[in-house]
Amino acid sequence: MPRKVLISGGAGFIGCHVARKLLGRGDEVLVFDNLHPQVHTNPGLPKDMPQGVTFVPGDVTVAENWKTLFRFYRPDTVIHLAAETGTGQSLTESHRHAAVNVDGTAQLIDALSAVRHVPEQFVLTSSRAVYGDGSWKDSSGTIFYPPGRSRESLEKRQWDHIGPNGRPAEALPSIAGQTHPSPISIYGATKLTQEHMLSAWCRAFGSGLSILRLQNVYGPGQAPGNPYTGVLTLFARLARNKQSLDIYEDGKIVRDFVHVDDVAQALVQCVQRPGKDVRLFDIGSGKPTTIEHVARELARRYGAPEPVVSGKFRDGDVRAASCSIEAARSALDYQPKWTLEAGVASLMEWLEGALDTPSAPRT
Repeated sequence: MPRKVLISGGAGFIGCHVARKLLGRGDEVLVFDNLHPQVHTNPGLPKDMPQGVTFVPGDVTVAENWKTLFRFYRPDTVIHLAAETGTGQSLTESHRHAAVNVDGTAQLIDALSAVRHVPEQFVLTSSRAVYGDGSWKDSSGTIFYPPGRSRESLEKRQWDHIGPNGRPAEALPSIAGQTHPSPISIYGATKLTQEHMLSAWCRAFGSGLSILRLQNVYGPGQAPGNPYTGVLTLFARLARNKQSLDIYEDGKIVRDFVHVDDVAQALVQCVQRPGKDVRLFDIGSGKPTTIEHVARELARRYGAPEPVVSGKFRDGDVRAASCSIEAARSALDYQPKWTLEAGVASLMEWLEGALDTPSAPRT
């Protein structure tokens, strides 16, 4: 059944893909976005935004913007994408992240309360960052939750966590509802706060809520000019320019890279299959890999110099992030279709047009 869907932050990388899929199934889509220049480096609407979307400019932190929107639009579903997303950046621009992610969410639900409108459901894009370093298992089988790695240990190149038995341990994939959230970045803390705020509001007023904790999203449309963009897009842009890729730590940082098309499909599945309470899902490819592997693969494909494992590190970064996608498979019929190899090829193809062709502003 077609629905009226509001997408906050819907002019961004993920939002454009979601909007296109929703329009394809007959939904009415309204996008609310402030077109922040860190993400939208060109003036006007992004060329990836599909025709048929209603665009309303506005800032999630401004109460009057929400009030104006809800005077004429009452959505069945709210997909809340609007967020500041830089993990490292959040440690030095914490107010900005808290203002958008926390206060912006509060302004959204306050505005809905003011007009006494309760959507059928919310869909929140949360993050793997809520887990922090997640759970680890030592060689004796003991599962533990380590604190964030200290600068002292990183300067000594102690990359992996040591278990209670004093020996190196291995990271475990996160499982939503089982793995305890323990963020180690301001960004992760604000995303977990979003989860709690929306959970409280939705349970109080009877709206469903689907929380999707996304792994590392990449693919066509990810702004190549954004210095805080995903590492895959950053590496692809540098390798394309025949620059040597700088691999942090010892290269064995683990990530789950999930294609934006698979993420968009998971969001649409939530719209199609609304829950009646609060649901938690991890969304990834289900196949973790190392940063060194993707760097060497991109260098090979572009004929760039051999990547360099530099031993540099970033404060607030986690050693390993991956997840189980079984809950999403069961409840949403979530089936990732993009292999990393095919996804990288799609990113490379898109970059050729994005970096070589001047984009005309859409208004």
